[in-house]
Amino acid sequence: MTILQKIPDCIPDEMGLAEFLIWDAPGPWHWQLVEGVPEAMAPACPAHARIQTQLAMLIQAHLRASRPGCAVLSNPGVLLSEDDQRNFRIPDLGVTCTPDKPGAGNIQNPILLIEILSPGNAKETWLNVQAYTKIGSVEEILIFDSTKMEAENWRRFQDGTWHRKKFQSAAVDVPLFAFEFSVRLSEIYEGTGVSLPSHDEQT
Repeated sequence: MTILQKIPDCIPDEMGLAEFLIWDAPGPWHWQLVEGVPEAMAPACPAHARIQTQLAMLIQAHLRASRPGCAVLSNPGVLLSEDDQRNFRIPDLGVTCTPDKPGAGNIQNPILLIEILSPGNAKETWLNVQAYTKIGSVEEILIFDSTKMEAENWRRFQDGTWHRKKFQSAAVDVPLFAFEFSVRLSEIYEGTGVSLPSHDEQT
């Protein structure tokens, strides 16, 4: 997710999903629908964009080799449930093994969703992460920080509970349990100039 911006005065205060999907939204913002309210998002900062691109490339290469029926999508629209008419969230990346549905504006049966935290949007991004736990098909959520080399894995266990683990070492592999794959944290952040958290942050 990117930094939320002030919504221009001409934007409706509230709308339903059907109206949102055909809405001619003003630029240069990207938009998502949160509890019936349209929210505008600014373009990603360079570090955010690089992390997003490198993650997509690493995951897609693995899927092509081992799960050719699956794909990673950038900024896919996500429905929290089939009958939810008030939300259309936009994660940074989503992975699905279900073919696209003709005419649908949303990713089908996402298994893995990924968010990247940027300065100024942490609260909104964490609210999205919490919302994704309601999606029945989602097995895993990954959260990366664009200001420090840090990742967090949320994994749904068979009993429905979610377990969280944080990763704060350049040499550590961040697992994607749903796809039996892992990526080195240093590879994800390569070229960003982002460093590990300070000792105080890690403790």
